[in-house]
Amino acid sequence: MQRQWLASLRRVKARGSPGLDSEPPHEPEEASAPEPEATLPLDPEPTVEAEPGPESAPPPGYTPPWPPRRPAAVPPPKLAMRRPFSFGRLIRTLFVWAFLITIVFPVGLTLVYRFVPPPVTILMVQRLFEGKGLDYRWRSLKYISPALVQAAIASEDAKFCAHHGFDFEAIRKAAAANRRRPGKVRGGSTISQQTAKNVFAWPRRSYLRKGVEAYYTVLIETLWGKRRIMEVYLNVAEMGSGTYGAEAAARRYFGVGADQLTRAQAARLVAILPNPLKYKAVNPGKYVARRSRKIGAAAGTVRNDGLSACVGVLRPATRAERDEPAPVQLPMKRLPAPETPTDPLPPPPVLEPVPVEPELVPEPAPAEPEFKTTD
Repeated sequence: MQRQWLASLRRVKARGSPGLDSEPPHEPEEASAPEPEATLPLDPEPTVEAEPGPESAPPPGYTPPWPPRRPAAVPPPKLAMRRPFSFGRLIRTLFVWAFLITIVFPVGLTLVYRFVPPPVTILMVQRLFEGKGLDYRWRSLKYISPALVQAAIASEDAKFCAHHGFDFEAIRKAAAANRRRPGKVRGGSTISQQTAKNVFAWPRRSYLRKGVEAYYTVLIETLWGKRRIMEVYLNVAEMGSGTYGAEAAARRYFGVGADQLTRAQAARLVAILPNPLKYKAVNPGKYVARRSRKIGAAAGTVRNDGLSACVGVLRPATRAERDEPAPVQLPMKRLPAPETPTDPLPPPPVLEPVPVEPELVPEPAPAEPEFKTTD
């Protein structure tokens, strides 16, 4: 169509007729096919470049490694989903924590102290904060005088090798004595119980502490044995203000090591154990001197009767210890009974006479005169 229009335009120019700028005649438009509906262009498919193989040469200016490696695809982060509350899961969690606190931790700590000396106790920390200092020196049982072991058994627990942690007869006697004299508390604890209290519990008296003490007593009797119990007891027991153990006490009071203690000195140390902050091992009072003599005499019985055999082989006695005479308990002097009772009953109170007002007696009425009639 355009070619025809150009040809007619050339003919018109050749004739020189006006209307050169006129538009070409309109010809009827041919019926065109319907245009297709417009569609959104689709994203072109990404072209995946082929990874260069080991045979291909690297591009200029590229440094090894060749071929290049694509980083591994990082997975999207996982969002933490909060699980709904479950009563069964709570019970399981409490059961696990209770098992750890009551079984795993106590048994594990007891097993550790079976081979490792306790570094510190709750009583040591308490006394340190009170300003009493801390002198704690560990000595193995083979470097402690046998006289101290025998004195401890004679004074604190005569049935140490016979029971399994508890002396129920001593507990019954202590309970009966405390009922008779409530003001003076008498204890029935064994050496095993005292060791459990000193190492694992706190000094304040309470039923909770007694329960913890009894639980650890069973553990140390089962896992330690008598020798280890005696060794720990003689090393952590409080024997003065800020003084713990036989070695520290022997150095402080007598200037010797724990392996050089004599029988008298060992009896003195054991005699102050009930109240080490009050009693003195050097220049003792009458009570400590009398108690140490009793302990020394009873230690001879322990030594002769083999009541300390469960502790095992101890250091052999030196010649000085064998030649040292055993402390002799002095007989008690009985004073004559006083003529008057020492605690007489108070005299009855004197009652002051209370003035009594005389009782008013009404006067009798005068008798009426009798009139006699005559016939």
